Amino acid sequence: MKILILNGPNLNLQGRRDTKVYGTTPFEEFFAALQGDYPMVEFAYFQSNIEGELIDKIQQADGVMDGVVLNAGGYTHTSVALRDAVAAVSVPVVEVHISSILAREEFRHTSLLASVVKGSIMGFGLDSYRLGVEALLMK
Repeated sequence: MKILILNGPNLNLQGRRDTKVYGTTPFEEFFAALQGDYPMVEFAYFQSNIEGELIDKIQQADGVMDGVVLNAGGYTHTSVALRDAVAAVSVPVVEVHISSILAREEFRHTSLLASVVKGSIMGFGLDSYRLGVEALLMK
């Protein structure tokens, strides 16, 4: 099983940015632990603040990866292009968010990705990624 973890804008600041919402664990530390918890999974990881690079990675994952765990960050609420990329590929994509987007500012309540992903997981901190992996492993 090959799974791509794909992080969008500002997630490179995980562990330092708004720690009351996102926690203090750097993503790289969490990712290493995730790899250790799932030795049977071949993980790839990519983070970008650039919308087009995220779209490229989704397209490149099609037919190569068995699933994508996507935290699109702020692009969740704004990017029709990212939504269209997810809709265009056959690789299953699970949308994840560290915080509950429904418990935050109203502009965060709408996910443009929700209608084209396999499912959405939010509000469980970094564990949302683990739950996303579990969802893909159940397919």
